[in-house]
Amino acid sequence: MITTLIYGFLTLDDTLTVFVAQHGHWVYLLLFAIIFIETGLVVFPFLPGDSLLFIAGTLAATTMLNVHIIVPLLMAAAIIGDSVNYMIGRKIGERVYTWRDSRFYKRAYLKRTQRFYEKYGHATIIIARFVPIVRTFAPFLAGVVAMSYPRFLTYNIIGGVLWVGLLVYLGYFFGNIPFIKDNLSFFVIGIVVISVIPIVVAYVKERRAGA
Repeated sequence: MITTLIYGFLTLDDTLTVFVAQHGHWVYLLLFAIIFIETGLVVFPFLPGDSLLFIAGTLAATTMLNVHIIVPLLMAAAIIGDSVNYMIGRKIGERVYTWRDSRFYKRAYLKRTQRFYEKYGHATIIIARFVPIVRTFAPFLAGVVAMSYPRFLTYNIIGGVLWVGLLVYLGYFFGNIPFIKDNLSFFVIGIVVISVIPIVVAYVKERRAGA
């Protein structure tokens, strides 16, 4: 499965290019669905987020896609997704801590997100947008701990606008520079690596503290 995910990240630009050529404007719905599912359903933290936004921007510069449609559309997907995730967490409540680990749910992910809350407070909703896995669990945990929805929604909107706007427009303005375009797979890997650095740092600190 890991090999499949890695291959998917590396060929994401080609896959989307083919999809645009074959299905045209339906790619908007595909992009919306992926971002919504990654942010809205806690069992799908492994879906591409940062890399997908960057590549969507690069495609908007070279295909029939309109970047000014993509950006507000995916902002809406991210904001609605987080709100749905929050509602699920609010409905389930603290029962989630009794769930057993499964293929799609890891209690360690929830605890890691909880430590983000302890460190960054409510701003975690914004910061988590740029951190894989934590991005999916943060709104869910906000619902579990019953953060007030108006406050959550404020941070949700700020985070969604910053995350989508920054990465899509970065891809749009810089992704088709010849050097970057010719080495896009390496830049996608770089985006993924940079985004998981906070998780690695937290893990190392935990291991040292445990030792």
